This record gives sequence, structure tokens and C-alpha cells, in this order.
Amino acid sequence: MSLVCAISNEVPEHPCVSPVSNQVFERRLIEKYIAENGADPMNGQPLSEEQLIDIKVSHPIRPKAPSSTSIPAILKALQDEWDAVMLHSFTLRQQLQTTRQELSHALYQHDAACRVIARLTKEVTAAREALATLKPQAGLVVAQAVASQPHVTAGGAGEPMEVSEQVGMIPEIIQKLQDKATVLTTERKKRGKTVPEELVRTEDLSKYRQVATHAGLHSASVPGILSLDLCPSDTNKVLTGGADKNVVVFDKKEEQIIATLKGHTKKVTSVIYHPSQSVVFSASPDSTIRVWSVTGGNCVQVVRAHEASVTGLSLHATGDYLLSSSEDQYWAFSDIQTGRVLTKVTDEAAGCALTCAQFHPDGLIFGTGTADSQIKIWDLKERTNVANFPGHVGPVTSIAFSENGYYLATGAQDSSVKLWDLRKLKNFKTITLDNNYEVKSLVFDQSGTYLAVGGTDIRVYICKQWSEVLNFTEHTGVVTGVAFGEHAQFLTSTGMDRSLKFYSL
Repeated sequence: MSLVCAISNEVPEHPCVSPVSNQVFERRLIEKYIAENGADPMNGQPLSEEQLIDIKVSHPIRPKAPSSTSIPAILKALQDEWDAVMLHSFTLRQQLQTTRQELSHALYQHDAACRVIARLTKEVTAAREALATLKPQAGLVVAQAVASQPHVTAGGAGEPMEVSEQVGMIPEIIQKLQDKATVLTTERKKRGKTVPEELVRTEDLSKYRQVATHAGLHSASVPGILSLDLCPSDTNKVLTGGADKNVVVFDKKEEQIIATLKGHTKKVTSVIYHPSQSVVFSASPDSTIRVWSVTGGNCVQVVRAHEASVTGLSLHATGDYLLSSSEDQYWAFSDIQTGRVLTKVTDEAAGCALTCAQFHPDGLIFGTGTADSQIKIWDLKERTNVANFPGHVGPVTSIAFSENGYYLATGAQDSSVKLWDLRKLKNFKTITLDNNYEVKSLVFDQSGTYLAVGGTDIRVYICKQWSEVLNFTEHTGVVTGVAFGEHAQFLTSTGMDRSLKFYSL
């Protein structure tokens, strides 16, 4: 005989007995009743949970419901269960179909939105490119029109020159150049021969060692950093141009990339940082010169001054004009604000590609190197060749004017560096380097006290004595650029090993 709960009339799972009424209850039911009423449900006398007595029984087997005691009743129960399962399955299939339709619609909308975004991005890029090239193209048309006129013969060194668009060098521009040169010359005379007190001494410079190296600025798939420049007003900002077609602005102090500028279609071989604006310049064998905004991270001007690879780039002291040289045998003088080519000149008698170009500190004369080992000095106002410096063998790879305005350093593929005196127009010193030494970069520090040579390795010479005070061989590839920090507080270099290195105490 099984126990039956007095409340539910079913076999209890946890039976207990009340000592007040001597009735059997399911423990959970009687506990709920006591919690609500505090009395026995049979006679209403007070009862607490502590008074309940558990009954130890074997696991009870619930009797089957009367409806499940016959075969027809069991079959009916199974049929009802089957019908319920089928109805639930049908409902789930309907929900699945609805969800699939909603997902398909959402994916279609996402795909359509992606196509619209891609089209708009493409249109914006095309519009920006058109805007950036609109003014330079207008200037180029004028240059071509003027270039179609008969050749003009200039008197410099008795050689004929082809001058394109002479009308571009208007008197106002020439006067601006002259005024700037006068100011710079006056400042140089005031400084005299005194060396800045902050300049690093030779004995300290000789103790420089590598303190940092960065190899992640440019792509590893096309290795090589080809050009280097420092911001004159903040030498912590480093500008590099790479074989990966990119221009990179790097912060030395924060050790992070400020901007990566993309737009050239070929490698970047020359870069310049504007001294007072957040603007940089780059040149490439794709025959263009690009003006970039560092803060905006975009190209703001494209100067199309040449029809072949641009080999050299130099910024005028006014900060408003660019000098460029090219394999098309021309040098060009361009306005960076408008992208307009103001003048474009070639030496028809020489008929040789130009390999580099550099302004004299005063900005009224400049030098160009040629593929046939010549160094030519030009008068910017007259656009004439006023002096030639022969002596190298092989193409000239780099030229640099000293801040004192008197010295010119040149390097070529003859493993030598030559020093020229611009007052006497002659070579007064030749630094002979190791056999097969490749000279890729020459630079004087801002005071004109030290000369750095980059190529197979890095060498630093003290001017006047022209003795070597430093030699670095940390680069595993050819050194393509060297530059001094302010007052020579540090030296930086780039190379074909894709690394940017810094040297100091």
C-alpha cells in the first residue's frame, strides 16, 4: 500500500507526517502551507516545520493515470504527442523561412551600400586629383606654348641656352629674390666666422655612436629609403622618400610615424621639408613634383615641370619657389603655391641629363650636376651658366653648398669628394675615398663646420682641416641620405637596408 499526500492525493516524493493530525503530506506542499498559515491543514492546530517527521521509504513508483492503463488510451496519447510535435516543427520551419528572407534582404542592402561607398570614394579621389592637377596643367600649357617659340640665346659662358617661358620671371619675383639674398648676406656678415656656442665640439662629435634605428617606415616588399631631409625649424621631424613610392614623416622624439603620403607612381628620389610650414615636397622618376600637407596627409599641388625623371630638388630661401633638375636636360624654377613653372632652361651645347641641383644659401645662384661629370653654376636672375667645374669622372651624384657661401662640395661615381672655392672658381681639395666607394649624399651642418658623406658608409669631416672625425658602418646597404640635427646635436641617415638610424652621444 502506497502513501498518499493528504493535500494533493498523490504519492509524495518526500513524505512526512504531522504529529498534530497524524496525516501524511508531501514535504514541499506542507512547508508552503505552514509558511502561509502556521497551522495543520487538517485540524487547524498550530504546526511548525521543525515538528514535521520525515518518513523513510523506498523510491515510490507512481501509479499510472487511469487514462494510460489501456492500449487505446496509450495510442491516443501517442497520437496527440505526435500531432503536437508536427505542429511545433511546422512553426519552426515558418520562422526559419522568415529569418532567411530577412537575412537575404539585409545582405543585399549591405552589398548595395558597399558599392555606393566604393563609387563615392572613387569619385572623391578623382575630384581631388583633378583639383590638385588643374592649376599645374594650366601652367604647363603656357610653358609648352612659349617653348614652341624660337630659341633664345643667353650670354652666360658664351653658350646658347633654350629658355622656356621667360615671361614667368617677372620683375617682382626677381626683386623678391634680390631682397632675400641681401638679407641673408647681411646676416652672414654679422655672424662672421664665429661658431655658435651650442655647436657640438669636434672631440664630442668623435664620440657619437648609434642610439636608435627604425626599419618599419617603408614597405619591406620594395626595400630601400632613397632620400632624407629634416625639418629646419624642428629637427625632430624627419622626412624620407622610399622605393615603395611613399613619403613618410617621422617624429624622432615620439618615435612614431606622423604621416604616410601616397601618390607617386614610381620611387621617391628627393624630399624637402619646408622650414616654416607644415608642408613637404617630393620628386620622382614619374616626372612629377608633389607638394604635400603634413597635417592633412594629402597632396595639395602637383608640379609638372619635366618630361622625364626628376633627379634633383631644392627649396629657395624664400620658401616660395622650387628648383628642380631632370633627365630631360632641363632645370626648372617653379612657384609652389600655384604649381606654375616660372622658367625652364637647358644647356643645348652640353646636351646632357642633369643628375642633381642645389641652391646657394643666398638663393641667387645654384649648382647642377650632370651625367657627364660636370658641375655647372647658374645665375637664377639671368638664367645663364656662369661657371663650370670639370674634374670628376662619371655622373655627379650629389652637391652641397656650405652655409659660409664660399665652399661647394661635390661627389661623383669616381670615389672622391671635391671641394671648390666659389671665390676663386677652382678645386682646392679632393678627398679620395676607398676604391668603388659610392658617394650618394653630401651635407654641411647649419654652421658650415662639418661635412657628412653618405654612400658605402658614413663619414664626417671637419671643414678647413678636412680630416675625418667619424665613420659609421652600421648600415647593411648603401647609405642614401645623411643629415645633421640642430647644432649637430645628432646625425641621422637612411639606406637601402630600409632603416633610419640616429647617432649621438
